[in-house]
Amino acid sequence: MLATVHAKEQPPTLSPATTAEAANLVDIRSLVPDIAEDIKYAGSDNFVGRPVDGYRAPKCFLLRPVAEALARVEHELRARHLRLKIWDCYRPARAVADFVRWAHDLDDQRTKPQHYPTLDKSKLLDGYIASVSGHSRGATVDLGLEQCAADDSHCALLDAGTDFDYFGTRANTDDPGITPAQRANRQRLLAAMAREGFKNYPMEWWHYTFTPEPTPHTLYDVPVQ
Repeated sequence: MLATVHAKEQPPTLSPATTAEAANLVDIRSLVPDIAEDIKYAGSDNFVGRPVDGYRAPKCFLLRPVAEALARVEHELRARHLRLKIWDCYRPARAVADFVRWAHDLDDQRTKPQHYPTLDKSKLLDGYIASVSGHSRGATVDLGLEQCAADDSHCALLDAGTDFDYFGTRANTDDPGITPAQRANRQRLLAAMAREGFKNYPMEWWHYTFTPEPTPHTLYDVPVQ
């Protein structure tokens, strides 16, 4: 979710785009209108405990080739009564700066029990919250996997061992402390995403980046709205 996936060869630059259209960012629901979403940073159910700067609406934007690949994942899963559940997609650069400000406010411990119960908040900038996020390049998505009924009338999130945005080693994709069932659920998601070119970040089971990235050296700061 938070750690940077570093682009190679050159430092990233900030795009001058001021609209999603100018940045070639598209709403995933323009491709899959009923995809399951719970965009955490647009509300208060997140590690900051409030809406995050730059999220003006609960929407998932991705660069068009990435959105098209994610739509293919979703359609393939539906044939097996599975679905994706999206928590975050493109993340404005201003939102990442908001995370860093929050991390420096050591008096705000409201979300510690849920999101970092075993860590001191002062340690979150050491590998968990980065000053630059790969999400701002428009090719990274945070998501889980849902199992649906045989008639697809309802779907429920599969247990992957931690909540989204759990800061700790238990969130590592191959953490040995999770149950066999939780590991199997993580592997099902990993396999489905890999088939369409998404690579998992090993520290976070929910974090996937499309490869090769369409704009690996460009950050965006278009608000999500």
